[in-house]
Amino acid sequence: MLSAGEFTNHRSRPEPSIPRVLTILSFVLEKLVARNNSLVDDLTQPLDALSCGSAAIGKRLNPFHGVRAPSISIPKYLERLYKYTDCSPSCFVVGYVYIDRLVHKHPDSLVLSLNVHRLLVTSIMVASKMLDDVHYNNAFYAKVGGVSNAELNRLEVEFLFLLDFGVTVSSRVFESYCFHLEKEMMLNGVCQTIERALVLPITDVADVPEISENTQSSSSESKNHG
Repeated sequence: MLSAGEFTNHRSRPEPSIPRVLTILSFVLEKLVARNNSLVDDLTQPLDALSCGSAAIGKRLNPFHGVRAPSISIPKYLERLYKYTDCSPSCFVVGYVYIDRLVHKHPDSLVLSLNVHRLLVTSIMVASKMLDDVHYNNAFYAKVGGVSNAELNRLEVEFLFLLDFGVTVSSRVFESYCFHLEKEMMLNGVCQTIERALVLPITDVADVPEISENTQSSSSESKNHG
């Protein structure tokens, strides 16, 4: 994986302002990873050798594991993805939705310092393909994310199968995850909100508003008068 100072040959561009969603997501993920790392350390202690030990941890996320944790922090990694890929801020919330769905489908699998970066670049790339009209290809995301193109291709396929290809996110689900992320911040004494300019396209028929009776009657009246 990459270090924070790499990728200097990218075209020069003004520094983008960092959306609050990146700060909030970084906070939540760092807390999750720290808790899971501690859990793994406890499970792999020598005293637990006769019990389930590390075998209690699922292997579904093993394809996303690196040999060692990358030196770049989660906040810097998210900033890097945002800066160079030009993906919309909504992709970061949707990427988090995907990761959350994944761990709920496979509850014995944990998001750890060894896999969180690969999970992020994969989930955000998939989210960008679902949300953004224009997006970079896998090779570009691989370079930004610090993995090979072949590896990211494999990770994308693995990710989609782990999700059973459930990559549709309705606007209601999107909004509920925004509230969840904001609540996590508030519980830790930090009051930050996600910009509500982050709006998803309608992807679920349940999100299409009903036609009001007034609209229907006025339409009928105009036909009658016409």
